[in-house]
Amino acid sequence: MAHVGCFSQYNLRTKLGFGTEKMINAEMAMKDLVAKGIKIPPQPKVLLDLNRKLASESFDVHSLAQIVATDPGITAMLFKAARSPLFGCGKKFNTLDQVIMVVGVNQTFNLVQAMALRSSVLDKSRKILDLFWARSHEIAQMAALIAKDRQSICNVFPDQAYMAGIFHGCGVPLLLQRFPDYCKSFQLDKQLNWPDLAEEDARFNVDHCSIGYIVARHWGLPDFVCAAIAYHDEMPGDEVGTVRTLVAILQLSIHFYYLISGVETPGWKKIGKSVLDELGIGPDDEQDYFEEISECFLAIR
Repeated sequence: MAHVGCFSQYNLRTKLGFGTEKMINAEMAMKDLVAKGIKIPPQPKVLLDLNRKLASESFDVHSLAQIVATDPGITAMLFKAARSPLFGCGKKFNTLDQVIMVVGVNQTFNLVQAMALRSSVLDKSRKILDLFWARSHEIAQMAALIAKDRQSICNVFPDQAYMAGIFHGCGVPLLLQRFPDYCKSFQLDKQLNWPDLAEEDARFNVDHCSIGYIVARHWGLPDFVCAAIAYHDEMPGDEVGTVRTLVAILQLSIHFYYLISGVETPGWKKIGKSVLDELGIGPDDEQDYFEEISECFLAIR
């Protein structure tokens, strides 16, 4: 059954521009989504408070730690991230102040944004969402590993790549909540299944990339991260610079996620060469690079 009138006038596939082009009016698009029953999660209080404190420029590490500490779930995840060689130094920390000092203020804020998203849209009664978040977390970890390894070439930091990895598919759980037949349409109860954009548009007149972009804009993510979320299923043109690089990191992360599961990546043959070229990886080096990244990934999984 098709659902009409949801998002066609704000279709990001045709209207999202870069360079001299302006972004679409995210506020208008969000109002349209809400009017059609798609709930955009608000930023949690911990993020709003952090934003206000950082904007005031009258902050220190301890004042930021006090704000983060008001959310026990995010606090626990931040301690875990800080112990990871991805974002910290592999050490165990005793206080949030120590965590923020080691991870860094900007990186901490990016990680808090990524961690807050799950708690904002999680529905514990839907086991399918557990599969979704597990997939997103693993792709985000892979993206952070690739960004850290290619940082001198790519100019994308691990925390930015991790944030993009968590947010890139966030339109999916929102569509799950809105349309009762969405899960069945794409058999999302199976771990490696993923919505096809063209079929999403045909059935529901909206796609998860567009919704993910609106959520990212609403949550104040950097413009290049928002744009990468909108285009994460394809490789945009060379003119978009860092956006293209971040999309390549996401695409390679998704590709490696499938390879680790022993499954061929949908669409990889079409975009694989462009992805590898963007990240400075030769086609003959793909397998060796996969083995290197997957070894690191399995060590922190």
